[in-house]
Amino acid sequence: MKKTISSISVVVTLATLFIMPTQAGAKEMTNEEVTFDRKLGNCLGCHMIPGGNLPGTVGPPLLAMKARFPNKADLREQIWDATIKNPHSMMPPFGKHQSLTEKQIDQITNYIYSK
Repeated sequence: MKKTISSISVVVTLATLFIMPTQAGAKEMTNEEVTFDRKLGNCLGCHMIPGGNLPGTVGPPLLAMKARFPNKADLREQIWDATIKNPHSMMPPFGKHQSLTEKQIDQITNYIYSK
């Protein structure tokens, strides 16, 4: 019994130290941070984006996006699920698979659209 209580104490302490502060003190990520974050969409893993470091070359460079997507909603749809227009797309369907939140998809769309 004493060992169980001790184990519970350790779990609660670790949760308090590592989980709670990140949720309570988490700062709002900028559009650029969400776009470049390697743990979120990881856009740089496949695309060259102005201002990004170590870009991939699997996807097309994300340049002149307003010319390529005059309607910003079309770009958002592409990020949400690229397989809608191309069933063989290598781009993950971030929205359909809920890999990113709707807000994160909006942030990435806003950042990419500005390039």
